[in-house]
Amino acid sequence: MQPIHLTSTLRHWARLLAAAGCGLWLLAALPAAAQVPPIPAEAAQYQGLHAAAHRGDTAKIERLAAAGANPNARDAHGRTPLHVAAFARQRGAIRALAKAGADLHLLENDRYDGVTIASVADDEDTLRVLLQLGASAKLTTSRYDGTALIAAAHLGHDGVVRQLIAAGAPLDQVNNLHWTAVIESIVLGNGGARHQATLKALIDARANLQLADRQGNTPLQLARSRGFGEMVRMLEAAGAK
Repeated sequence: MQPIHLTSTLRHWARLLAAAGCGLWLLAALPAAAQVPPIPAEAAQYQGLHAAAHRGDTAKIERLAAAGANPNARDAHGRTPLHVAAFARQRGAIRALAKAGADLHLLENDRYDGVTIASVADDEDTLRVLLQLGASAKLTTSRYDGTALIAAAHLGHDGVVRQLIAAGAPLDQVNNLHWTAVIESIVLGNGGARHQATLKALIDARANLQLADRQGNTPLQLARSRGFGEMVRMLEAAGAK
């Protein structure tokens, strides 16, 4: 669960508060916004590969790499140039950094990798590039011990969800809130078209529909409690109990 902008954060908290109806324990477990992209003032002070990655300057990346610059150098927040490029949607920079030996699987200080950064941003093009370069959709990321798939399901990023499923993302990982991607698509979603499409993708991929939350509520029970009739219909048709 990784909102980036203020409006996203407000929506995130509203969904969490609505989900509290599924268990009052949640009120004590409301997570803070976690994913932190470089702010403009910070990016303006970048040098070397971080600056080139933020600007998408592939020629400079190639020159610096040839001169021995470390492609996995960290900024004060633990971001590598690849993380910076992912936040900035600089796909050419990502390719150049990968060619220069950047590790596609490193996590920054809040435990996000490039795949999760792109997934939270609903950036299907950057995600596609990362996966084509060999980045993994299977990493455990974030302070919630989740995955890119759980984050994307929470946000209803159905196209991202389909990409991650095709890349072998674990369908049934349970994060430390005791939620799966299926559960997050329901309790942190709005029941609308994109969350419905997300749930359908998970159902079609044969995600486990019986895994319950910490209170013992199944996805079907959670959908009923939220009044998400179409999700209830989908779950019942798939044999959920």
